[in-house]
Amino acid sequence: MNHFDPNTHIQTVIIVGCGGTGAQVARIVARIIYDMRRARLHTPNVLLVDPDIVEERNCGRQLFAPSDAALGLPKVEVVGRRLNMALGLDIAWCVEPFSAEKHGSRFGSQLVIGCVDNHLARRELHQAGGILIGAGNYRDGGQVVIGNTADAEMMHKHIDGKDGVYRYLPKEGLLFPSLLEPETPTETLQPALSCAELVLRGEQDVLVNDWMACVVGQYTAALLRRQPIRTFASFISLDGMSVRSLPICREELLAYLPEET
Repeated sequence: MNHFDPNTHIQTVIIVGCGGTGAQVARIVARIIYDMRRARLHTPNVLLVDPDIVEERNCGRQLFAPSDAALGLPKVEVVGRRLNMALGLDIAWCVEPFSAEKHGSRFGSQLVIGCVDNHLARRELHQAGGILIGAGNYRDGGQVVIGNTADAEMMHKHIDGKDGVYRYLPKEGLLFPSLLEPETPTETLQPALSCAELVLRGEQDVLVNDWMACVVGQYTAALLRRQPIRTFASFISLDGMSVRSLPICREELLAYLPEET
């Protein structure tokens, strides 16, 4: 079967967003790093990036306690310190919005995991070098996409891979351009609700972020351990209790890529 092999030795894992999905992803990535260290494998540095402060509505579903909210602590600091203390890691954090230029590497030796819920953050993630795993969810489902190019022409050029190996896969913004655009024309007048607000209103399943994080974690584990990655997108459905993944091949990729100009 075809598989993704970007021939990249990951030096840094950057998790952008430490909310509903991001906090769970950080927990899973920390477990992966811990397990790799026990096996005496090389492990990458981990950086958490998120400007948000813990609020009472975040408690419980986002790995935060009421005391974190009372102290007004940054989400990345709480998650980073908690995982470092639990597993003896050295996760770093940055309390500010993600910047592809400031936080990323120009050499492509990084994995960026996007767990954000707005188009502006996704646009910045789209510009990041290296490999991007993008996770986006709605009420009771979502999608996870792994890719390393935002160039449609480049992707069409390598649409058949070589001897079953694909060096390039499209980033989420190339497959789903709407993710990079405002959700509604009146977004500035009526901002979209956060995941925490949707859960409180009963408009988002309380476990959807856990499902998303598990799929992200599986892609991450395979990538860090240099195991074959045979799919480029996974669709999660809590209603159907299922995960449907698209195999890496010409037909499936062309069904989502924009047409050649």
